Amino acid sequence: MVLPVHDLNPLRRTPWVTYGLVAVNVIVLLLTPASRESVTGPTAQAQLCSQAAFYDRWAAIPRELTTGHQLPLVATGQPGPRPDTCYVSRPPYHKEPALSVLFSMFLHAGWLHLLGNMLFLIVFGNNIEDRFRKIPYVFFYLFCGYVAAYGFALVNQTSVEPLIGASGAIAGVLGAYLVIYPRAKVWSLLPFLFFIPVRIPAWLVLGLWFVLQWAYAIGPSSPGGVAYVAHLFGFVTGMLIGLFVRAASPPPRYPVHPRYR
Repeated sequence: MVLPVHDLNPLRRTPWVTYGLVAVNVIVLLLTPASRESVTGPTAQAQLCSQAAFYDRWAAIPRELTTGHQLPLVATGQPGPRPDTCYVSRPPYHKEPALSVLFSMFLHAGWLHLLGNMLFLIVFGNNIEDRFRKIPYVFFYLFCGYVAAYGFALVNQTSVEPLIGASGAIAGVLGAYLVIYPRAKVWSLLPFLFFIPVRIPAWLVLGLWFVLQWAYAIGPSSPGGVAYVAHLFGFVTGMLIGLFVRAASPPPRYPVHPRYR
């Protein structure tokens, strides 16, 4: 696994949309039950049930996406009569499955989940925003997230596990970066070199990332409950759109003394 920390790719303008996406994701986590989860410690059953009820209400669920109807039974938020169980009942609300995909892009299971996603977004999202421009970048980001969610749902049509996180949309950003800036240098930490920072090309960083997602996706199970298939759908979507943008628009001209290096 390669952990990118900074890319050497100049910008023409401040990436306010990328910063805004990061801020919204942080604020949403602070407002959800997951914010009370310890980074390393155990979580009480009552909190787990509260979190399950929250995700049933707001997160994207594959079966709901493929059927177009919300689940007949959802968690109530109350611990069940046996350990590791929660009470369920008919939902007292109406849920729009298509809209839940939008909500799920800003939901995370905890701080480690959030920080990992936001690191990749900050490192690679600023240049994609710079190339796409702000409004198209927003639509691109959301579109990749939708493709990732529905792609995962088509592969896992009977799953009722909530699908949360910005990684599908961010995977689209990575795919676009790979085809638009393949030779950009990225400072990365390599675990097998004791996390010594090394400057390597973006095609290698992102290529290895994609291969790893593919290996986990076709494996017998997804380690840690991560939706690797969604990452693949988002990444390929970002690559295709990135190829179109690269062909349709000339490379940007940077100032003699760029603001970011």
